[in-house]
Amino acid sequence: MRADIESLLVAQREKQEQSFTVKPLSLTLNRRQFLKATAVGSCGLVVGISLNASANASSAKQAAEFNPNAFIHLQKDGSVLIYCGRCEMGQGISTALPSVVADEMEADWSRVTVEQAEGDQDKYGSQATGGSASIRTMYEPMRKAGAVAREMLVAAAAKVWATSPDNCYAENHFVINKTNQQKLSYGELASVAATMPTPENPTLKAKSDFRYIGSHLPRHDVSLVIQGKRQYGVDTKVDGMQYAAIVHCPVMGGTLKSVDKTEAMKVQGVTAVVEIAPMKVPFGSLGGVAVVANNSWSAQQGVEKLKVEWDRGEHGSYNTSDYMKMLVENVEKPANKITERGDVESAFANAAHKVSATYTEGHLVHAPMEPNASVVSVQDGACEVWASTQSPDDIQSVLSQFLGIDKKAIKVNVMISGGAFGRKFKCDYVQEAAAISKAVGTPIQLTWTREEDTRTGFYHSNSAQHIEASLDKDGNVTGWLHRAAFPSINTLFDPSVQFAPANAMSEVENHPYGIANLRSESGLAPAHTRIGWYRAVYAIFWGFAYGVFTDELAEKAGVDTATMLRRLYDSNSNPKQAEQVRRSRGVLDLVVAQSGYGKALPEGEGIGIAVHHSFLSYVAMAVHVRMKGDDFEVLRVDSAVDCGQVLNKDGATAQQEGAVAMGISLAKYCEVSFENGAVVNSNFHDYPVMRINDMPDVHVHFVDSDAKPTGLGEPGMAPFAPALSNAIYQASGTRYRSLPIQPMRT
Repeated sequence: MRADIESLLVAQREKQEQSFTVKPLSLTLNRRQFLKATAVGSCGLVVGISLNASANASSAKQAAEFNPNAFIHLQKDGSVLIYCGRCEMGQGISTALPSVVADEMEADWSRVTVEQAEGDQDKYGSQATGGSASIRTMYEPMRKAGAVAREMLVAAAAKVWATSPDNCYAENHFVINKTNQQKLSYGELASVAATMPTPENPTLKAKSDFRYIGSHLPRHDVSLVIQGKRQYGVDTKVDGMQYAAIVHCPVMGGTLKSVDKTEAMKVQGVTAVVEIAPMKVPFGSLGGVAVVANNSWSAQQGVEKLKVEWDRGEHGSYNTSDYMKMLVENVEKPANKITERGDVESAFANAAHKVSATYTEGHLVHAPMEPNASVVSVQDGACEVWASTQSPDDIQSVLSQFLGIDKKAIKVNVMISGGAFGRKFKCDYVQEAAAISKAVGTPIQLTWTREEDTRTGFYHSNSAQHIEASLDKDGNVTGWLHRAAFPSINTLFDPSVQFAPANAMSEVENHPYGIANLRSESGLAPAHTRIGWYRAVYAIFWGFAYGVFTDELAEKAGVDTATMLRRLYDSNSNPKQAEQVRRSRGVLDLVVAQSGYGKALPEGEGIGIAVHHSFLSYVAMAVHVRMKGDDFEVLRVDSAVDCGQVLNKDGATAQQEGAVAMGISLAKYCEVSFENGAVVNSNFHDYPVMRINDMPDVHVHFVDSDAKPTGLGEPGMAPFAPALSNAIYQASGTRYRSLPIQPMRT
């Protein structure tokens, strides 16, 4: 049998030497194209997309004799290299998606190596990583890519054994002959499999046959992380590299009036001072002054020695305290109508009871542990980038405009990010490094200080919401008026936007509560700083207002919050929202059952609950608190999650635990303040985040579902703060309607 395989290999190799070429395939992520492309090599099988054979992106690939760049690369020794096309930033996507490929391929996970794909949308489809979209958009293509490989390996074994593929099956890195139980390893079959036709519609596994999908699979790189050997973007070093630090105008739209670089140039190691002009694109630099040196410390010290004068421009008077008063005023009076159904005025006029409340939230900044950092080399009409990023394509687009070169001349090496949360979707820090490299003629590592990261970011919208509702004599909600005012992310692309548009206000119309009479209105809220995506985005303040107001409605109706939630869901008869209602009810019932909600508690303790549907996933949280004077301690959090099919329970659980940790931070500590147009905060001493001793006991409960998988990066954030506020009210009788929640703040 082995001789038969060798003769096939020799014949195949001779054929390849005479005629083998691999041509690039232009790809927008078309499922048929994704599955169809394949390439043939001398001792390996590649499945996914056929690419330029000379594009070597990894040491593992270079060591192989057959080196096309694709999602799956099987070598003759049986090792499998799987590329992750989406960006890893701690969320575990580089384990979850490759494990789906390995599962359908029937690969032995211990023989799989995972590598991050470089930035190339033609090869990998969209690589933009955000909006909890990676799992839901890539799950099926990754399954099919793995299934294609499995069926080609089975076909190869059938060819060797001169039998039908129906007489063979794949299992844990082998193909087995049903008739006589003979086995051939994947490595032995690789080159033969590469000659097999690519199946158009491979058969996917049944859920009962999953090996990795739905299991608890540790991160593929966990040992590197634990040992401190994982290479993040800020760790990048290249030959001939210089270091840069930067200072920006502290006010959006401000400009440089003058700079005196005399003292900066006297700092030992400093080689240049570079002025960077603003780039008028959404993710381009605000403009600033950079100091270049032969080490990072000298660059930072040089920035400290600069004497810079700024023109603060039209936003130089921005003050968040005054702005919040304006937002509250704008939601407590009639505003621009966005949507309406039924007759709210009539419902209010005939109400047995009315409830009204106003909720506010301050700006937030992303504060990842790894500040903005990139290495860029601009030379001879080409550019190479090493960056922690969520969107390599945006880097290529912005640099293409800035440098005046084709996107394909810009290579982006995607580095793992030490946190991102939406900040690293924007590539101003990469464009700045490119500007410096172009000016000085060497590769540049630009690293923002923590202070610069805090003071020159893209900030989560501050907001105010005012809700009024009517109840009948039985405690049923009959009418709902919801006004909101917040600077919209749309202002990044159109600064003239003054009101949150309909798409940003859609939460009110699409919320699963069954309310016959409803109106939403948008209040005036112009932007005075850069507004950007932050983990969970608008769901943070929508979830807070809905969650706390529902608790207030329950109190007025004389029922507990779970009962009020069920009433609101059960009153929704819209067939288009039936699934949304059912799954919201499902996580509510699960968290109530698992958390002990409603049980008797010691004095000074309380359990609050909240439910929110965002990014196509459903999360209910129960938060158990104990009061400590005017302060509080979170003892336990139960999180019930319906995200469809869970890919990796280990990673999914970590996402919920991370949402709790970040939720505590924004609920208890975090708020960015502006005075005279500039951010007041600078570092973790005045923008504190949760410390390890604040971490509660977290229990995550997943709904067993056959529904298509959805994401978990964002959805866990929204229900935490309202559940916490409701728990504090249960424990103390003090109602908090503002974020952050602070002792005696109302």
